Amino acid sequence: MERNLALDVVRVTEAAALSSARWMGRGNMQLAEQTALDAMRRAFDVVEFAGTVVIGRGEKGETPTLYVGEQVGSGKDPRLDVAAEPLEGASIVAEGRANALAAVALAEKGCLFPAPDVYMEKIAVGPKALGAIDITAGPEANLRSIAETMKCYVEDLTVVVLDRPRHADLIRTVREAGARINLIQDGDLSAAIATALEDSGVDILMGIGRAPEGVLAAAALRCLGGDMQAQFKPASERDVERVRRTGLRDVDRVLTITDLARGGEVTFTATGVTDGDLLKGVRFFGGGAKTHSLVMRSKSGTVRFIEAIHRFDRNPIY
Repeated sequence: MERNLALDVVRVTEAAALSSARWMGRGNMQLAEQTALDAMRRAFDVVEFAGTVVIGRGEKGETPTLYVGEQVGSGKDPRLDVAAEPLEGASIVAEGRANALAAVALAEKGCLFPAPDVYMEKIAVGPKALGAIDITAGPEANLRSIAETMKCYVEDLTVVVLDRPRHADLIRTVREAGARINLIQDGDLSAAIATALEDSGVDILMGIGRAPEGVLAAAALRCLGGDMQAQFKPASERDVERVRRTGLRDVDRVLTITDLARGGEVTFTATGVTDGDLLKGVRFFGGGAKTHSLVMRSKSGTVRFIEAIHRFDRNPIY
């Protein structure tokens, strides 16, 4: 990518965020997600590239648009992989809670892992803990290693974990080790990114979540200099087959950050839908709205936070 396409793609995540934010607190997950999906797909048409969706809203036939294999963009070079998350946190928006966002990652063709929508165990850290993680070693050993690398005590670390029954043992182990825990209802993508940002108050993400968000998190952490490892946790034989169709024969293999998002050029763009630790949510006013976005590029390491004011009467895309 000669130009920073993430600066073009920010219009795509803005469109998804603006559309879904209309449904904040209105109790309708389906409409919040569908409006984000439709707006993101329309906005891709104005971006000058030839994209292939490798992370989307499902397989062809499961969803009308942004399905795996769909072509997006103008059709002109460069040819890139696309990981699209029109709305992370449909339930967050429906209930009016924090940390919902829209996100897109781009990479050179064949460089984003085409993860199916199955469960994946993840551990993610920022640049200060680079090289300190081993997902096979267990939470306590990882906390000790991370603390040693960051030159702090385990008690100084804060671990983000999704508040799910499946994490009961993980939560107990982290507490017994002495680390602090930040339990979140949804949104492990924004939590993974926060591990690599100064002053976020977050050091580590641990636990099991959706695999597609794992690929997006890896792309973001590539841009930020962080680190991540993952392992698929299929819940059924059907899940096992879906993983193997990606070309990964050993379903138990540990996937590194560069297995998930490799290549010399990776970009990540996200726009806040509701207020969160990472991004501000959409603010509506008469005739328009304000958005807050994050734009990153692995090649330069540049991180931009963009606040934009949108005038609906002047921009037909909204």
